[in-house]
Amino acid sequence: MPTETVTITAAAGHTLSGSLELPTGLVRGAALFAHCFTCTKQSKAAITTARALASHGIATLRFDFTGLGGSEGEFGRAGFATDVSDLVAAAQKLLDRFGPKILLVGHSLGGAAVLAAADDLGFEHVAGIATIGAPSDVPHALERIDGDIEAIKAQGHGEVTIGGRPFSLSNAFIARTEEANLLGEVARLRAPILIMHSPTDAIVGIEHAGKLFAAAKHPKSFVSLDGADHLLLKEEDAQFAAAMIASWADRYLPKRGNNLAPEDGVIVRTGHGKFGTEVHTAGHSFVADEPTSYGGNNTGPTPYDLLLAALGTCTAMTMKMYADRKGMAFEGTTIHVTHERNHEEDIGHEMEEDGMEVQALHRAIEIHGDLNDEERAKLIAIADKCPVHKTLEGHLHVHTEQTG
Repeated sequence: MPTETVTITAAAGHTLSGSLELPTGLVRGAALFAHCFTCTKQSKAAITTARALASHGIATLRFDFTGLGGSEGEFGRAGFATDVSDLVAAAQKLLDRFGPKILLVGHSLGGAAVLAAADDLGFEHVAGIATIGAPSDVPHALERIDGDIEAIKAQGHGEVTIGGRPFSLSNAFIARTEEANLLGEVARLRAPILIMHSPTDAIVGIEHAGKLFAAAKHPKSFVSLDGADHLLLKEEDAQFAAAMIASWADRYLPKRGNNLAPEDGVIVRTGHGKFGTEVHTAGHSFVADEPTSYGGNNTGPTPYDLLLAALGTCTAMTMKMYADRKGMAFEGTTIHVTHERNHEEDIGHEMEEDGMEVQALHRAIEIHGDLNDEERAKLIAIADKCPVHKTLEGHLHVHTEQTG
């Protein structure tokens, strides 16, 4: 997926580092992803989930909380309240670009943070909230800290280890974490919520999901991430979670109307990435792209794929229409269409102004059904009469005009 570097200004004035994962073409909506405790936007779960959501048409911003990764500020003095404030600032960045509503998605303590941030952001801006392995109480995060918490409270600060990494924490960090009343925040939610949790999560037990679900108001949903570990280290687990979120969110994301849908013909618009391109017809929208080997993202058929598909599909439709009209025992066809030209060379190809070159399309047709030789011959003959075939072999002109 195409990735943009994003800079966010935190409420305290320092900058937060973000990465926006964009669909190559059609944007259905936007989501903000909050990473787990002491993780960063570069964690495997953050990258995989954000890019998977983008592949489903949801532009997704992952960013580093204060003092982590590429973000400024002091993590050890921030605390949970600062994480919530960071989320509101990052969400506003998305709303300014994609508004009026976005998804909030949080992993582990990031899940707790998005639940708490929804009220501060304003429910009118929240399309839905999805959590992955989230705790039901914020102080649970303190259990992952290897250090003398009581000494830090008494002395004002101290050194600890979290997940094998050294940090310096303040007593303010501890106090802000202990004061958070997450279940109270969840009870006040007025937004759709999706709770995802693994029943075998060894870090945040499945009982936390039960407490969150019980506290939440409807509409609420639960999806079991059976077999997944807490950090979603297996890519297929993160892909599954993202697919479930994207499908669930379709009901709640604001409908981005296809205002490009033409009454006739096709409208094409440049998308994101190097080659990603939106294609709009009267009733459908999809993406065209190029393979990764040619510098694209491989998120849709290539222009030549579409050309060959036009000939192949028209051929199949014409053959079936003829066979049905004649009462043939026709059971369908398999058509393989190829283009006689090196596509890799064609990407950078520039035609002479008056240049002409001869190209060829090859069509191999397999006919299915109990048909005699005469019927098969008639079907092959009718294949050459399909409308797209006639257009391609006719005296075709392409007229170009500038409209803007």
